[in-house]
Amino acid sequence: MTLALIGVALALLIGAGCRLLDIPLPAPPKLQGALLVVAMTVGFLLGERLLG
Repeated sequence: MTLALIGVALALLIGAGCRLLDIPLPAPPKLQGALLVVAMTVGFLLGERLLG
């Protein structure tokens, strides 16, 4: 659980840093693309739980 929270905090810091430094975000700029990335991540985690 601690690693997940650290991951979320790190992702938020990277996003904020990209915005402040005007660096293109390493993620889809559209909400649908971001939701697709989230869905793939959730599917990956669920697959790991079911198969692992």
